[in-house]
Amino acid sequence: MQPAAGTLHVVATPIGNLADLSPRALETLRSVDAVCAEDTRHTRHLLAHFGIERPLQALHEHNEAEVAERLVARLAAGESLALVSDAGTPLVSDPGFRLVRAAREAGIRVSPVPGPSAIIAALSVAGLPSDRFAFEGFLPAKAGARRERLAALAGEVRTLVFYESSHRIADTLADCVAAFGGERPAVLARELTKLFETVLDGPLSGLQARVDADPDQRRGEFVLLVQGAGDDADAKIAEGRRIYALLATELKPSVAAKLAAEISGAPRKALYGGR
Repeated sequence: MQPAAGTLHVVATPIGNLADLSPRALETLRSVDAVCAEDTRHTRHLLAHFGIERPLQALHEHNEAEVAERLVARLAAGESLALVSDAGTPLVSDPGFRLVRAAREAGIRVSPVPGPSAIIAALSVAGLPSDRFAFEGFLPAKAGARRERLAALAGEVRTLVFYESSHRIADTLADCVAAFGGERPAVLARELTKLFETVLDGPLSGLQARVDADPDQRRGEFVLLVQGAGDDADAKIAEGRRIYALLATELKPSVAAKLAAEISGAPRKALYGGR
């Protein structure tokens, strides 16, 4: 007789403050047969802090495709597994999608154990519209691709949410100013729930100046939130800037601005005069 299939528990873990690990998450981590972790060294420290001893299985972007099949076989045989990332809720800019999909396709129960999420934590304190938002994860590392992506988002009316690293945050803010305009309201949340947590707000140009002037504000992990394009005039300018950025790669700036203004209906000076 085949044993009943186990459960894959998707467990959120702290993004900084270990006290944020929920009682249910603790109970789950203690009860499963093994823990699938993005970085087993990091997760071993987390488990040790709470006195938990469980076998660990590495599951990261380089091995997930090959490991997922074996893990699903273990689940089908009756084992229960926990999936965690280094911090926060798994699968959100972290590995795990292939395993979850494979488990569901095999008829395995996948159960969430919700908890910390840097996106939601940042939105909750930002003071920007949060009823509708678009999470973009990490922007491309290469400047050209990053600017192209931001230009494509200039007309987005929802609040935009990005993750960013310490060595790119200054360049990303500069590119955001160019794509969205320096006056666009934004919030930069750094090291959330950790000792040096800071949440800066203001126009994008002001955030750029504060980060450029203070090396401490270029350290740690970041969530950048940018208010969406507002009224019709703002939307026209945002769309004009997006078109201008595309045309300027092939045409003289003055010609690109003229065409972008004609296409979008935005004032030419708002696209080119301030650059």
